[in-house]
Amino acid sequence: MKRSIAYEKAYAFSIRVVNVYKYLERKNEYILSRQLLKCGTSIAANLAEANGAISQADFSAKVSIAYKETLEAKYWTSLLKDTGYINRKSYTSLFHDLEEIAKILFMILKKTRIDSKQ
Repeated sequence: MKRSIAYEKAYAFSIRVVNVYKYLERKNEYILSRQLLKCGTSIAANLAEANGAISQADFSAKVSIAYKETLEAKYWTSLLKDTGYINRKSYTSLFHDLEEIAKILFMILKKTRIDSKQ
């Protein structure tokens, strides 16, 4: 599989999310962390699918889904912090990674949408 910087960062984030989930599971928190696990690992999964896209529109759709998953992951990360399940340091680190991934994905979307109009 061709690896992009977006995929590499999203995959590394997936690993972090799995570890956060395992930590929170030991603390008997299953609901919020499960939501973060689902959307946080979905980012890289959608980028892996985008890599096999059969058209520019298919590629753009998968990257768009990955971008939206970063927005959802930001929500769950914020909620975990605000409910005391993760500390501010963990939150800041996770949120920073999500911001970076979201910016990369937004730029990819912007470029693919501009290129498709030409």
